[in-house]
Amino acid sequence: MAATTAIATALDLAVDDAVVLQSSNTLALRLLPCDVMARVAHRGREVARFEVDLAQRLAEIESPAAALEPRVEPRPYEEDGFVVTLWTYYEPVAREALSPADYAAALDRLHAGLRTLDVTAPHFTDRVAEAQRLVATRDRTPALTDADRALLGTTLRSLRRAIGDRGAPEQLLHGEPHPGNVLSTTTGVRFIDLETACWGPIEFDLAHVPEEVSQCHRHADQELLGECRQLVLAMVAAWRGDLGDQLPDGHRAGQLLLGALRAGPPWPSIDAVWRQLDGP
Repeated sequence: MAATTAIATALDLAVDDAVVLQSSNTLALRLLPCDVMARVAHRGREVARFEVDLAQRLAEIESPAAALEPRVEPRPYEEDGFVVTLWTYYEPVAREALSPADYAAALDRLHAGLRTLDVTAPHFTDRVAEAQRLVATRDRTPALTDADRALLGTTLRSLRRAIGDRGAPEQLLHGEPHPGNVLSTTTGVRFIDLETACWGPIEFDLAHVPEEVSQCHRHADQELLGECRQLVLAMVAAWRGDLGDQLPDGHRAGQLLLGALRAGPPWPSIDAVWRQLDGP
């Protein structure tokens, strides 16, 4: 927060207060009274330049992605070992006002915009490989039992191969368009956290959204979507086991994800698992 305030002040943005909007592996702050959203990450643990470049290109084609703050140069800023990017702050509206159809339509528009871009980005299987390395490295995932490690390792390996063997059409994706990365605002739906963008079948993106939203995409390959949902459960479970993970209640989330994998199909959407965190 101190590093972000120093950067904003040097850019002639008035900052008397910084309100935490989200605190996990990345910190999101609302800076007041300038009313700017700042995203903060440790240097070396972010892909800020990629995210900024992608946001600029999506803004040019009026895609429903969050826009950068227009009063400053669109680039990452560094201070005291942190990398900060500055974004437009959008006034939120009630989450209940976002219907599944509106969510699905916005994601369709985002996908349409992403299809027009020639961008160098990771493949979704690169992200699967990162999760596999986590599972295989006991020092980084000490809380995983041998049974957990075997389940995740087998699931990640088999689905990475099975999904690739399908040869489904691929395009640039958001990478994690789950409800936590969707803003329902007074100016419409906006997607944030573009740093997860990757290449893959659209079913990989649909595996991150609520089931009622994915049902609006009747053109999706339902068998592939099921495989992608199972894959996402395993990937996120691996990330929650990371010793450096900072997601609040991350350990319990990981256990719920492992439980969903053991329960078998039909595979729940990731948000259905998250809702269990609010239960008893």
